[in-house]
Amino acid sequence: MAIADFSDISKPAGVPFVATPASLPIPAFSDIAKAANDLINKDFYHTQAANLEVKLKAPNGANVNVKGKQAFDGATAGSVEGKYTLKPQGMRPPPFLLFSRLSFPLLSSTRHALHLALLSRPLQASVEGQSDQDSNDAEPPSRPPSRPPSQSPSQSPSQLDLQQQKWNHNLYLTYAMNPGITVTQGWTTQAILDTKVELASVMSQPVKAEFQNLFNPSNPSKAAQKLNLTFKQPNLHARAFLDHGAAGNINALIDAAVGHEGFVVGAEAGYDVSKAAITRYSAGAGYQHPTFTASVMAIQNLSVVSASYYQKVNSNVEAGAKATYDLQGGKSLGLEVATKYKLDPLSFAKAKINDRGIAALAYNTKINRGVTVGLGLSLDTAKLNEAGHKVGTSLTFEG
Repeated sequence: MAIADFSDISKPAGVPFVATPASLPIPAFSDIAKAANDLINKDFYHTQAANLEVKLKAPNGANVNVKGKQAFDGATAGSVEGKYTLKPQGMRPPPFLLFSRLSFPLLSSTRHALHLALLSRPLQASVEGQSDQDSNDAEPPSRPPSRPPSQSPSQSPSQLDLQQQKWNHNLYLTYAMNPGITVTQGWTTQAILDTKVELASVMSQPVKAEFQNLFNPSNPSKAAQKLNLTFKQPNLHARAFLDHGAAGNINALIDAAVGHEGFVVGAEAGYDVSKAAITRYSAGAGYQHPTFTASVMAIQNLSVVSASYYQKVNSNVEAGAKATYDLQGGKSLGLEVATKYKLDPLSFAKAKINDRGIAALAYNTKINRGVTVGLGLSLDTAKLNEAGHKVGTSLTFEG
């Protein structure tokens, strides 16, 4: 009995994709509470008196980012950064593999290619003193061997005298790797030269590597290096950070998060190589949904516990809260509540308040395609008639 084929039945049009907890990617350990943390801490402009950022993109694809900020005490700081990603050149096998009698792609992906091939080609008699051994060691031809002069266009290879023809057989195993490479070069007003090289894949597709070198030309002995590795799988997100400090000490930090059907559990541990001792450890758990997230994190050697909650009420309103408690001291360290309202497609407003009565307001609007303005205000609601309130501005240019 034939099985009915329903593949030709068209799917309902206009049905949007509905995200589920299982379809959400597993976050890194430090990002388990990212939704609530971003809502509470991000896009509030009262922390600096003024903030300027210029983003430019060159015709060759290089990104240039210039930042400058001024603190309330008058101190200024700035940086300039250039970022360029090398374009992939494709994974075409070597030309001689195209003329191989047998070619097997053992590994095929967007960044890796492994081929096993058998190449056979006829050899002419040695007429210039070249030995057969030299012919065997020669490079494979870049194009198919030409037809012997004795063979007519209508003559097939089966009609040749194969006993009088010498053949050379070679077995080739080729491996090609073409990872995406991103180079970032930065310079700060503290005379720090920041060089970063990112490899999109190392040995296998899910592994990402990042090397960073911090160099001060006026004090070369104080250079520092960092190596970061990231490994991702559908139910696992693991990272390793190696930090070689300016004093010569080496610190390592490893974290991992695993998840299933929206539930996420993770932990991290820090290790001082020179002291051969664990310096820190933390743990956390959470649940993520397309419209809300909840998490509990235990940091600072499990001595401080924080619980956070975030919810997207609708397409225009977001709300979140975070509470922190010190287990060793037996006291609350803080409670914050924040919300965000999307005024229109180009602007939004945010507000938050903590248990000490410090309130913050923020407004962000995009004037045109290349200019974004942000305004921030911080108020001490318990001392409204006193000084100490803060006002900050942010200006971003994109081109």
